[in-house]
Amino acid sequence: MKTNVGLWWLLVGFFLFITIVYTGWNILAHPQLPWYNAVEWVGSVALLFASAMAAMIAFYTQRVLKAQGGDLPEDRLTADIDDGDPEIGEFSPWSWWPIVLAASGAIAVIGLAVGSWMVPVGFAVFLVAIVGWVYEYYRGYFAR
Repeated sequence: MKTNVGLWWLLVGFFLFITIVYTGWNILAHPQLPWYNAVEWVGSVALLFASAMAAMIAFYTQRVLKAQGGDLPEDRLTADIDDGDPEIGEFSPWSWWPIVLAASGAIAVIGLAVGSWMVPVGFAVFLVAIVGWVYEYYRGYFAR
């Protein structure tokens, strides 16, 4: 995590440096124009915003590192692979409900393009799919 924080702050510095170079290069490339007309504002602002976004991520990762009170297993040289292997959860590889849920989203989006009457159908299929997926284990093992 310390490495991630360092890399994000390095990226902030890189984007700020490139913003200055890009803006200065535009001013030098067009000496006949006033500086405010010579600057290509879209690129300069986009690079400045990229540095701001990287700064937000760097600040967040730095706060998370401080709040967790220690290093992650990936940061320790003596850590085993199993140290960083958390329990993710239980998954049902035989479940058809995620496919029905995706189909409901597809029906609703296609309804936006083809006909608005399909959107409520997509939402209805969504409700059936989400209830079926949530209550899948309440009806028995492998039951549908």
